[in-house]
Amino acid sequence: MRLSRIYTTAIIIIPTLFSCKNNNYRNLYEGEIYYNIDYIKSQGSLSLDFKPKSLVVSFKTDKLLFEILSPVGKQGIINVVNPEKGIYDTYVNMLGTKLYYEGSANEIHPGFSAMVGVKIRKTSRTMEICGFECRHAEAVFPFDTNKVYDIWYTNEIKVKDSNISTPFYEIDGVLMSFYYIMGGSELKFEAEAVYKKEIPDKAFERRTKYKLIEKKDMDKIITDMVNL
Repeated sequence: MRLSRIYTTAIIIIPTLFSCKNNNYRNLYEGEIYYNIDYIKSQGSLSLDFKPKSLVVSFKTDKLLFEILSPVGKQGIINVVNPEKGIYDTYVNMLGTKLYYEGSANEIHPGFSAMVGVKIRKTSRTMEICGFECRHAEAVFPFDTNKVYDIWYTNEIKVKDSNISTPFYEIDGVLMSFYYIMGGSELKFEAEAVYKKEIPDKAFERRTKYKLIEKKDMDKIITDMVNL
């Protein structure tokens, strides 16, 4: 009997672990999205083995937490968006040095200076990613107007203003496949899994024990980190 219960539980869990193949979470408003990071173009000499391999986005209605952490320790970049409390913060933890910048609802997070002026054009194309129907948009950046980047987003995950404080704020849907241009590096993010999960409100609070710095300094630090 006990073995039967364990087997039944395993059957229930499997669709969750492979949610990109069998999605039952349409209209989800709380959970996590795991993205694979592909370094299309990478500056610097640091081995890719030591660079972040994934982006994790936790969401809860209109609150967002973005985490890009390296395989070594807890080093990396975190963005927290909590409109109710006026939090639009960027955090960096690098070799034990903890820094942060307090942004606002009307500005782009630090690190995206190379993407300022991006032009977005929506198309009629559709595609399924992680079981969600996604819509297509084209992104063209000022530094190379001849190159078009494919962006895919979905309206089946219910996060309000999911792209606030990012270069893609014009897109009214959750990004499932997209690019970031940071300094001389080009990163592609592709959703691999979507989880239905309760996210504690504490995850969207302002962090402590971080030193406040100016935006221009944070922008340079993030650009330098990505291009090591």
